[in-house]
Amino acid sequence: MKRILSLSIVLILCLSSIITYANEDDRIVTLGQDLTQEERQQILNLFGVKEGEVNIIEVTNEEEWQYFGDYLDERYIGYNAISSVYVERLPKGSGLSVETYNIFYVTKDMYKDALITAGVEDAKIIVASPKKASGTAALTGIIKAFENVSGENITEEEKKVASEEIAKTAKLGEEIGKEKAQELIRNIKIYIINNNIQDKDSIEKVIKEIASNLSIELTQEQVNEIISLMEKISKLDLDIDQIREQLKDIQGKIDEILNQNIEVRSLLQRILDAIINFLKRLFG
Repeated sequence: MKRILSLSIVLILCLSSIITYANEDDRIVTLGQDLTQEERQQILNLFGVKEGEVNIIEVTNEEEWQYFGDYLDERYIGYNAISSVYVERLPKGSGLSVETYNIFYVTKDMYKDALITAGVEDAKIIVASPKKASGTAALTGIIKAFENVSGENITEEEKKVASEEIAKTAKLGEEIGKEKAQELIRNIKIYIINNNIQDKDSIEKVIKEIASNLSIELTQEQVNEIISLMEKISKLDLDIDQIREQLKDIQGKIDEILNQNIEVRSLLQRILDAIINFLKRLFG
């Protein structure tokens, strides 16, 4: 009896060790390389982890410039990487959860939408900085962390498009308001993915129609910026079911977007229409 009890205790301890290891392996922290030692500890305390308890990797300012340099002013990227990230992989179907602390430029929803574009899913994410920061370093950190804990490879193109999405949404938010910009970009993206719209003229029509439905006035320059982004997003391997699963908190809004009936004709259809009209004029 004692031997059975001893074996049971050993087995329980082994299983406990395995479970603890698995939990640790599902968490990772990325820290901005330019944090002071005091700031580094402050961030780890906020995340509720200790040195040696989880894997820690660093994000550099050079990486920020690599992904955001083409889209943002230096006042937002700066020359120090301080925004940091806690990422915990969740069971499949859990969706994305994002919290932010001391991040003034990039919102929680902007992170969510861009991460879905990059293929990140089912994760708890905390983005924090010891002082006010734009949060640009954090996107790079989240992607690096997710690749590490999931073992999944995110392509360079997905990373760049996700960075462009955050940058352009944040920039548009300065001009028309953050909430309006988030809703506009999200609605356009979902509609374009669902309807497999890829040609430039059709994308422009969707942008203008959805902006009108949301009572948002856009300049042609703003429209052109969104077109450029959506042309890239439309070529990624994204689907509505994935978006629904990750954005559980706004499934009702997603249904509203999908139920819109914006008449968008493909480039081929417009060419055929032009030929038919030409023939009608030619032969009366």
